[in-house]
Amino acid sequence: MYQGSANLNVMIKAARKAGRSLVKDFGEVEKLQVAVKGPGDFVSRADTRAEQIVKEELTGARPNYGWLAEEGGEEPGKDPTRRWIVDPLDGTTNFLHGLPHWAVSIALEHKGEIVAAVIYDPAKDELFHAEKGGGAWMNDTRLRVSGRRVLIESIFATGLPFGGRPDLPETIRDLGRLLPVCAGVRRWGAAALDLAYVAAGRYDGFWERRLNPWDMAAGLLLIRESGGMTEALRPGDGIFESGAMIAANPEIFDKLARILRAGD
Repeated sequence: MYQGSANLNVMIKAARKAGRSLVKDFGEVEKLQVAVKGPGDFVSRADTRAEQIVKEELTGARPNYGWLAEEGGEEPGKDPTRRWIVDPLDGTTNFLHGLPHWAVSIALEHKGEIVAAVIYDPAKDELFHAEKGGGAWMNDTRLRVSGRRVLIESIFATGLPFGGRPDLPETIRDLGRLLPVCAGVRRWGAAALDLAYVAAGRYDGFWERRLNPWDMAAGLLLIRESGGMTEALRPGDGIFESGAMIAANPEIFDKLARILRAGD
């Protein structure tokens, strides 16, 4: 079992505490589905409450670190070299619809590099965690990316644009090129868990064209520490700056990247 640093243990404690709050709220979602107004307002409150819990735990333990989160925005810290990057509820739409596939994601950035990561799936009690140089883990199990070498045996994950997002034509083009040569593409609606599943060898690769830093930060370290590769979709871009990325095991990465970059 990996014995994490003090920072990682703080992150795990915060993720589990927020997870407990979200599980309680998730138990109410099914009842709210039948309400005339729907559960949207309730879920936004659950999301905000989870972020407050994470922030209290992290800033209580490390008051000088900066903060970047989906709900609360960005706050510089007294220590300009370190910041938390947090998504308190990744997979909000799944949560809203009573689908048990969502997670709390916490990353620690030091001098522009992710050095610790936690992605916690409370519904399945799967805690993915990693530190730079310490490997990637799910609960007490060491993670390794998959060993598949050919596309036709591989499955990939992505996000599909919704609500009129402008990247829909590009994503349809991606699917048109990839689906005929692989074993399938999944769209499960929680990017943090998609990345964790690549680290765990459940998916062979992942790509998406419009992500925020809090969607990706923890998952990037998990994949790298489990032996996988991550790059911006366009070579030379920064992953956070572009919001577009590819991740895969080393055997598949170049093959996947060639397909996705063919029209860019």
